[in-house]
Amino acid sequence: MVTCWDDLYLDVMISADMTTRRAPAVIRALWSAPTRRATGNTLAALLAAVAATLLLGLVGVVWWAAGWSLLHWPVGGWSHAALYIATVLAGPVALLWVVQALTALQRSRLHATLGLDLPAGTRAAALKPWPVGPWRAASTWHQLGFHVLTVFTGLIGGGLAIGLWLAPVALIYYLAGGHPVPGAACASAVATAALVLAAPWCARLVTRVDEVTAVALLGPSRSEALELRVETLSRSRADIVKATDAERRRIERDLHDGTQQRLVSLAMNLGMARARLTGAPPDARQAIADAHDEAMLALSELRDFIRGLHPAVLNDRGLAAALSGLAARAPLPVHLQVEVAQPASASIDAVAYFIVSEALTNVAKHAQATYAEVAVVRDSDLLRVTITDDGRGGAVPAGSDGSGLRGLAQRAAAVDGTLTISSPMGGPTVIAVELPCES
Repeated sequence: MVTCWDDLYLDVMISADMTTRRAPAVIRALWSAPTRRATGNTLAALLAAVAATLLLGLVGVVWWAAGWSLLHWPVGGWSHAALYIATVLAGPVALLWVVQALTALQRSRLHATLGLDLPAGTRAAALKPWPVGPWRAASTWHQLGFHVLTVFTGLIGGGLAIGLWLAPVALIYYLAGGHPVPGAACASAVATAALVLAAPWCARLVTRVDEVTAVALLGPSRSEALELRVETLSRSRADIVKATDAERRRIERDLHDGTQQRLVSLAMNLGMARARLTGAPPDARQAIADAHDEAMLALSELRDFIRGLHPAVLNDRGLAAALSGLAARAPLPVHLQVEVAQPASASIDAVAYFIVSEALTNVAKHAQATYAEVAVVRDSDLLRVTITDDGRGGAVPAGSDGSGLRGLAQRAAAVDGTLTISSPMGGPTVIAVELPCES
C-alpha cells in the first residue's frame, strides 16, 4: 500500500515537472533564478535611489538656499557674510562626502545582489590638494553622474518593476472594495495578469541598465585600469624578488649549516688519516691523499658557490662588509667607497651586491683592466652604485661581446632600478646603477 502511494506521488511530481518544462518562457520567468535576482536588485536599487535623492537633494537645497540668500537678502554684518560664504564653499566638500558615501553604498549593493565586484581604481579622496584634488579626478564626476542617473533608473525603473509585481494587490483591493461589474472585473484580471507577466522582464531590463551603467561609471577608467594593472605587476614583481632572495638565504643557510659542515668534517678526517697513516702502503697513502685533495677542492668550490648564492656576511654585517670581501677577492686592485648612512631593504642590498660582483667579474674577464673603482652612495631614497675600470672599453649593454651586461640591467630592472653604461673605445668604462631603497 505504501508503495502504491509512493508511486502515485512520484507520478504527480514527474507530471508537475514536465508541465513546468512545457510552460512558456514568459510563465517560467515568473519564478526563475534570474528573475529573483533581478527583482532583489531592483528593490535594492530603488532604496538606494531614495537615499541618493534625499542626500543629493539636501546638499543641493542647502547650497542653493545659501547662495540665493547671499545674493538677495541683506547681510547683517561681516560675520553673517562669512557664514554664508563658508556655507557656499562647504557645499563641494559636503557633496564630495555624499558622493563617496553613495559610491560605497552602491558598490556594496551591487556585490550583494548581483555579485558584481568593481575595482575601486585610484582613490580620489587621496588626491592632493584636498578637496580640490578629488574634483579634478574624472572618477569623481563619473560617480556623481551615476548617482544622478540612478535617481531615474532606480526610482522610475525600480518603482515601475515593483509596481508591476504589486498589480495583484491593486486588483484584490479593486475587487473587494468597488463591486465592479463582471466585464470590468474580467478586464481588470486580464490586465493584471499581463502586468505580472511583464514584471520579470521589466526587472531584468532595469537590472541590465543598472549593471551596464555601474561598470561604465563606478568601475575604473581605461587609464586607471592600466595603472592598477601596472601597480599590481610591480607589486607582484617585488614580491617575487623578495621571495627569491629569501629562498637564496634559505638555501645558503642549509648548505652552510649542513653540506659544508659535513665536507669540513670529511676533509679533517682525511687530513688526519693522511698525517697518521705514514706506514701504510704507498697505494693506500696516495688514495687517501687524492681523496683529501678532492675534499678540499669540493669544500672550496662549495664555499664559492654559497658566497655567490647569498653571502652570509651581507646579512650579518651589511653591504659595506660584503663589498669589502668582494674587493679583497678580486683579481685586480679595487678601490671601494661606501657611504650609506641608512641601510636599504634586504632585497636592494642583495641586488647591489650581485651587480657589483658580476661587474667586477666582467672587468676581470673582458676589460683587460688594471684597476677598478666601486662607489656606493645613498642619495635620499636612491642607492647609487658606480663601477669604473680603466680597461679597453667598448662594452655594450646587449652583452653581444660576452660581457654579460644584460644580466646587470635585468637585475636592476627587477626592482624598478636603472642601469646606464658609458664605455667608449679605449675606456674607461663606467656603469651607473640607481636602485630604489625601499623596493
